[in-house]
Amino acid sequence: MKIMHVAGARPNFMKVAPVMAALGKKNGIRQVLLHTGQHYDANMSEIFFRQLGLPNPDINLEVGSGSHATQTAQIMTKIEAFLCEKKPDLVLVYGDVNSTVAAALVCAKLLIPVAHVEAGLRSFDRAMPEEINRIVTDQLAEMLFTPSIDGDENLLREGKRANQVHFVGNVMIDTLVRLKKKANALHSPQQVAEKYNLLGSLLSKGYGLVTLHRPSNVDDPIMLTRIINTLMGLSRDLLMIFPIHPRTYQRLVGLGIKVDDRRFLMIEPIGYLEFLSLQQGATLIVTDSGGIQEESTYLGVPCLTVRENTERPVTVKVGTNVLVGQNMDRLKTELYNILNDDTRQGSIPPLWDGRASERIASILC
Repeated sequence: MKIMHVAGARPNFMKVAPVMAALGKKNGIRQVLLHTGQHYDANMSEIFFRQLGLPNPDINLEVGSGSHATQTAQIMTKIEAFLCEKKPDLVLVYGDVNSTVAAALVCAKLLIPVAHVEAGLRSFDRAMPEEINRIVTDQLAEMLFTPSIDGDENLLREGKRANQVHFVGNVMIDTLVRLKKKANALHSPQQVAEKYNLLGSLLSKGYGLVTLHRPSNVDDPIMLTRIINTLMGLSRDLLMIFPIHPRTYQRLVGLGIKVDDRRFLMIEPIGYLEFLSLQQGATLIVTDSGGIQEESTYLGVPCLTVRENTERPVTVKVGTNVLVGQNMDRLKTELYNILNDDTRQGSIPPLWDGRASERIASILC
């Protein structure tokens, strides 16, 4: 059986790596890795391949950035020829990025079966582009691998057959489990602190880790300004480290917002190992990322999500995640609750045990 994996953005890479490794242990499987180039610079792509142990892509479409329509259309146009040439028996797509839905659409037209890893997640907010990608991909996929029970419930309610849906657990956690010790060995919080000159009083109360990239937060000038001003104010009581997404940085530059504060440290995007190390050492995390909601839940680190909803409700019901929406007063309250040790203890959701990729490989074989 020839399997093609389609990945395009850094969240995909963490999911592809363990699945490729698990399938590599099976007999009679040939694998092709296609990188759409949706994330294309070294900090957003190349470093992840190196640190995750992924092979160099067999194919790179090099689509680069663009609007959702432009990016999706370019991927669809370019991927078709390679699908016809390679003739895979199955295409595996991951997550909810534009690369995922573009590949699923072309495969459906070519009658190539699609399996969706991380299927069934729903925010029930169609203003979110990723929600459209999830719904369309799941409708087109023949096999659906879910990370949590709510994914199964959503898919069955939407009309998928029970024998198409497989609850396997969270493949992102497979990568976290495998690299957790290595992250601390190579990039301990102390090493990170030294790199950014954060020794001494700056770290006396720990630090918060910040990520922002959702359009609802960074494309709205008023909202982005409110979030940054709030975080800068909070940094007086807790150092904030902000590895800034290129898109978010461009928005700040466009707004003329300059941050020159030792307690609110903006740094360039960093690799998976460095970021995992920072997550493990953080007092809390402020984010709008779905994957970080999951990783912080596994690590037991309090997470404040600046979104009105989440497609990963298990991180709220079971884990350490709190939805603060776009209410900056709520963000302040929840942050100070954590600093005062007034926070609930989360637990690890079922099947988030580092073996989801093995279950996927067994089902496929």
